[in-house]
Amino acid sequence: MEAPEIRILSAGTALPGDPLDNAGLARHFGMDPLWEQWVDAFVGTRARHLSVDLATRQLRYSLADLATSAAARALDGAGVGAADVDLVVFGTATPDQLMPATVNVVADRLGINGVPTYQLQSGCAGAFQALEVGGRMLQACGLRTALVIGGELCSRHYDPGVDLAKLDSQELVNFVLFGDGAGAAVLTTEPAPGTPVVRRVLNRLTGLGRPPGQVVEWTGALDRDTANRAHIKEDYKAIEESVPKMSREIADELLGDLGWGPSDVDYLLPPQLSGRMTRRIVDALEMPVAEEVTRVDTIANTGNAMPFFQLEETLPQLADGDRVLAVSVESSKWIKAGFALEMA
Repeated sequence: MEAPEIRILSAGTALPGDPLDNAGLARHFGMDPLWEQWVDAFVGTRARHLSVDLATRQLRYSLADLATSAAARALDGAGVGAADVDLVVFGTATPDQLMPATVNVVADRLGINGVPTYQLQSGCAGAFQALEVGGRMLQACGLRTALVIGGELCSRHYDPGVDLAKLDSQELVNFVLFGDGAGAAVLTTEPAPGTPVVRRVLNRLTGLGRPPGQVVEWTGALDRDTANRAHIKEDYKAIEESVPKMSREIADELLGDLGWGPSDVDYLLPPQLSGRMTRRIVDALEMPVAEEVTRVDTIANTGNAMPFFQLEETLPQLADGDRVLAVSVESSKWIKAGFALEMA
């Protein structure tokens, strides 16, 4: 007996507060206008949403807050109630705490109980991993509906009082690249005309012997005061060199598996590192008729939330026969990720 098809019924997202543009970021950190111009020109990200109020240093929204809002929107869009959810999977690199798992806090707030829940600790591949785990669990266990979630609270790792002029580039770049947000999607094995089928999901570790491109520390009572240890470090040069090439490899593999050509892709959901990097990646992928779905320029890199922002924009536009290709690279230990959808 063939496994049932996995369809995406809906997607929902949530952002904290108002957007903070580069001028506002520059004013807070006392950077001169040339720095703001550098961010605009060489990073290409114009704004981001932060859960932390930089002026008061207070956390206004938790990851659970954002994820609950996004998941509620996705469930509402699918016409699915809490009692109909058979499985919840959450991918994040920045949970609110080690225990309880954020996925269980979100499930509790939504009124979901008595079902399997999974939290996947992962960077930008986590949303793709959640999609794969959710779909495979539905097929293997004979379940009907899964809620998959992705989100990040990157601003918790900022020091709002730091002197940016004293940071090295591996730390400085994170203040302009990342924003906070959450997203969710509802998967089903039920027939659902007018919704896309998940044709392929790719998740593959390829970092054997390679140093990580990004490190995010988690500190405990014994080491939280360790001097001179950055909470977040980013080898942006390695990322800039590797991600476009890896993106092309991901796209080629997915298209080859499906027998699709570059001209068969109607919507492209590229990696959302920064505005400038996304432009380079899209050019390298060479998909002549695909409509690019990009949000990074206005909400920054939201990690595992971003694929859901892209899906939320794409799903209402899909017509019969349309094909969607999504690509992501996790640079922490070099994971290739992607998925392919088809309206059928």
